[in-house]
Amino acid sequence: MQSARSKLARFMSLLFKRRSTKIYVLLILLVMFGSTFAVYSYVLLTSTVIIGTRGSVKALYFGVYWDDECNNPVLNIDWGIVEPGSSANVTVYLRNEGNAPMRIALNVTNWYPPNASDYMRLEWDYSGQILQPDETTRIVLSLIISPDVTSVADFALDILITPFD
Repeated sequence: MQSARSKLARFMSLLFKRRSTKIYVLLILLVMFGSTFAVYSYVLLTSTVIIGTRGSVKALYFGVYWDDECNNPVLNIDWGIVEPGSSANVTVYLRNEGNAPMRIALNVTNWYPPNASDYMRLEWDYSGQILQPDETTRIVLSLIISPDVTSVADFALDILITPFD
């Protein structure tokens, strides 16, 4: 009785005796490799990058709230999952909790990772109007993600809202 190994060796020697058989086997291997490479390349080029987020909001002389009655303070913003080339919007309410009329400015600090600011920016729809003491205004914050983002998976940032005259 022949062993499985010797049967395989005999089959392979018969298979490769003819030159045309060698070419067919080579072509089959090339097609298999090419197909695998094409599928792998397609997946790499079309896969979606998911970006998790987290951010905090700090406001001086202002309260930042989720509701227009100013009952639920905003301590943290979770932007959810944002994809390259998209934006995410969050609506908040700002109340002047100081004792003088003020305008406010938006600053973003402490980007993590530091290069995150190369691929995303934060904007808002505040028009610069003066807010009187105890006055509340609705603000939409928009986080805009570049379609070219590559090296950022999770990120964090601090949003600073400060008064100015």
